[in-house]
Amino acid sequence: MNRSIKILATFVLTCAVGLVSAQVTQPLSPAPATPVALPVAATTNATNAPPALTNEDLSTFFDGLLPFALQRGDVAGAVISVVKDDKVIFAKGYGYADLKTLAPPSPETTLFRPGSTSKLFAWTAVMQLVEQGKLDLDKDVNAYLDFTIPPLNGKPITLRDVMTHTPGFEESAKGLITAGDKQIALGAYLKSHVPARIFPPGEIVAYSNYGCGIAGYIVERVSGQRFEDYIQQHVFTPLDMPHSTNDQPLKASWVAALAKSYMTASEGEPKEFEMVNPAPAGGMSSSAVDMAHFMIAQLQGGSYNGVRILEPATVALMHSPQRTAAPGLNGFDLGFYQEDSHGQRIVGHAGDLDYFHSDLHLMLDAHVGFFISMNSAGNEGGAGVIRAAMFRAFLDRYFPHVAPAQPTVSSAKADAARVAGWYTSSRRNESAMRPLYLLTQIQVAALPDDTIAVSALTSDAGVPLHWREVGPLEYREVNGIRKLKFVTDAQGAIRYWATDAEPPVFVFQTASGFKSLGSVRLLAGLSFLILLVALIGWPVGWGVRRHYRHRLELTPAQRRSRTLSRLGILALFSVLLGWLVLMVVLTATNAVPLVQGTITPWLYVLYVLGVVGLIGAIAVVVHGVRAWMAPRRSRWVRFGETLLALVAIYLAWFIVVFGLVSFSARY
Repeated sequence: MNRSIKILATFVLTCAVGLVSAQVTQPLSPAPATPVALPVAATTNATNAPPALTNEDLSTFFDGLLPFALQRGDVAGAVISVVKDDKVIFAKGYGYADLKTLAPPSPETTLFRPGSTSKLFAWTAVMQLVEQGKLDLDKDVNAYLDFTIPPLNGKPITLRDVMTHTPGFEESAKGLITAGDKQIALGAYLKSHVPARIFPPGEIVAYSNYGCGIAGYIVERVSGQRFEDYIQQHVFTPLDMPHSTNDQPLKASWVAALAKSYMTASEGEPKEFEMVNPAPAGGMSSSAVDMAHFMIAQLQGGSYNGVRILEPATVALMHSPQRTAAPGLNGFDLGFYQEDSHGQRIVGHAGDLDYFHSDLHLMLDAHVGFFISMNSAGNEGGAGVIRAAMFRAFLDRYFPHVAPAQPTVSSAKADAARVAGWYTSSRRNESAMRPLYLLTQIQVAALPDDTIAVSALTSDAGVPLHWREVGPLEYREVNGIRKLKFVTDAQGAIRYWATDAEPPVFVFQTASGFKSLGSVRLLAGLSFLILLVALIGWPVGWGVRRHYRHRLELTPAQRRSRTLSRLGILALFSVLLGWLVLMVVLTATNAVPLVQGTITPWLYVLYVLGVVGLIGAIAVVVHGVRAWMAPRRSRWVRFGETLLALVAIYLAWFIVVFGLVSFSARY
């Protein structure tokens, strides 16, 4: 659920020293800190019959892959469950639920934290109330709330917008995951954390935990029950899910059943229980078999073991396409996102806390469900790599598919040059975190063979994927089946790109000109260097002049101007250094201060420093102008002061445009 935070942290570490998301035991032998590269799973040729989907074959298949993957990824343990039609055909735990006792996880009774996969239960609750006529998917959500979500351009948001992650909210991370023993009341959290709306509703997908919180709060208000109690009574109990709860923290009777969580298995130190806000977005704890019962109900038209929680028509609506970022690409159904692949219609949802990482997939036509959850982040984002690779290997083995060949189009070279550049995620915060999200921009590069590479899209081993154009601005993975498309505006300019290589929870919008990371890295980096040289040169120059008993021939006014200019340089340098330090700290702490909201005081310090920097920039520019007006100043002095003035002008623009003086703590 905090994936964007991990992506942020990764890029901060890369650029500053690079979520999130953000948002990445002791095992019996230490695992290497390298990207996970899984062995090639045994697959079948698409022209041959695949193996039967049986407990025996699944056991052989996963036993041969997952233990090695956990060791390579430095992950303590995992659980998997697979369902077919109305039965659980496979459920097993791997590795360790507790590294101290070496206890293995039980798929029946060990609780894992499915993170954002919990949202599927909130959406199920919403649809139960829609079915009863108590909620309308297309009505202004303010009609159900006791506080107001301000409209944007006169347009309110609806539950349909919320369920397709298109309400237009900016990313909200403050207080997302906290440690402690007290849960913030859902309504109180929502009222105090209303995010800004940066897109019109229904237009741009931008994943929103806050939006799911709204849905859960509406369930509370309309049903008259606490969200946790509603889910227990109307979902967990009828689906025979005795090892599932939304309580945060866990009741004492549940604590022993919870798998311990770890950053990496080799580190071996268990982490505190993660309190998720808003709770409906990811606060659930559950076993793999319990999650299997939920998958069966979704695949069987809302019924499990003869007990119905939704009507078949309602389930069909939940699984029906609602929107896509580009024709032909996976998009959103109602709450589920589409993952169509291997000729199969697939919906699902992933989930990420800091330490638990999960994924759920429903193959609608094959009536097959797949759930995996792990209790460690792992090295180099190992858990995220493992869960994706496991499901792809599962599809390759049991649902082999060869995509039809498509030739490269003749416009490939010109279009590669056209789409090359920098792009920024639609899932971002603009109120307070513009400087940090700047570093999450993605580069699309044109390659000599007329293919393109996207910096964020790599293989399981971390090797950049190549994409070739098979249609107008439509790309397919070289030697693969995944797709990527660029979308243009009415004038033909590139607006954004989207792909089915990742869940369709955001798009990447064009970042052009001086706002692109390429320009910022060049100009801000060069400015930082020039300021550093100027600051070093100030005392060095004074020492040289003192040694040779030489004085600057300046009037008192010129001396004051020069002193103020140098102080302005120091202020500008301090602004850049302050934000750089913040980025490094967030990276080193896995962005924990960001999601816990403890960086607010430091933000205000940096904002004040930004104001001082703007004043300093004025002083530098004024002194640069006076250098040209004063007599007897050498051309080199004038050149130096002019260069500093240009740097000051650029950095003043940077401070304003990227919100270094926004004085906003809404993040």
